[in-house]
Amino acid sequence: MLKIAVPNKGALADSAAHMLAEAGYRQRRNAKDLVTLDPDNDVEFFYLRPRDIAIYVGEGTLDIGITGRDLLLDSGAHAVENIALGFGASTFRFAAPIGTMATIQDLDGKRIATSYPGIVDTYLFERGITSEVVRLDGAVESSVRLGVADAIADVVETGSTLRQADLEVFGEPILSSEAVLITRLDAPEPAGFAVFKRRLDGVLVARTYVMMDYDIRVDEVERAVELTPGIESPTVSPLHREGWVAVRSMVPRDTAQKVMDGLYELGARGILVTDILACRI
Repeated sequence: MLKIAVPNKGALADSAAHMLAEAGYRQRRNAKDLVTLDPDNDVEFFYLRPRDIAIYVGEGTLDIGITGRDLLLDSGAHAVENIALGFGASTFRFAAPIGTMATIQDLDGKRIATSYPGIVDTYLFERGITSEVVRLDGAVESSVRLGVADAIADVVETGSTLRQADLEVFGEPILSSEAVLITRLDAPEPAGFAVFKRRLDGVLVARTYVMMDYDIRVDEVERAVELTPGIESPTVSPLHREGWVAVRSMVPRDTAQKVMDGLYELGARGILVTDILACRI
């Protein structure tokens, strides 16, 4: 039975549960449940702190896990990213009091507060910068005002929390993170992993594409197909109306409206867009 670690709370938990449900897996009904068994799919889910998941997978206690790329790298665990899952995006940045620092070289000899000491230590070492990294479990924005640090390194979304603390980001982003599927480094692929990964890949494709159907004159098919090439090739079927065909193709979701405009200008009619609930490519 495939043993899978899933975030039990936090920003990743709900999105991970939704993705697994879309992939056809049973999920817990009570947020206090620590384990959920899905015998129909031969898997068992363990709900753990996102920060601990890489450790369990790296040690081989659990087969695979879903966690953040930042947490994986910070853990130093014997685990590796397998696929990115498309949710939980965040950016990891340095920040300091407004007007005090402009480049990461300004961090040399300074104190940096962070909840991710592993990432920060590695980043600074690779760039030859010597700083004192102060580990805090949360609310690192207050550390500068309280005199614990000169700068911070933290996840930045809108930046509103930093502005409230009179801080501003500087330098290039340290890391772009999102939810990832992880496996143990240099370990054989666990039984059932290929099916699990294929299902998640199917969810990712279904979220990225829509199905587009339209009718168009035969003499405009080639131009229309240039707009809707599909994954491999679109399906073209003759219609009862002479000189017309029906076309079906997968189209990237974020360009669907623009594609519809283009098809309409070519004379396509009956243009329909529908969601894809699941797929295998």
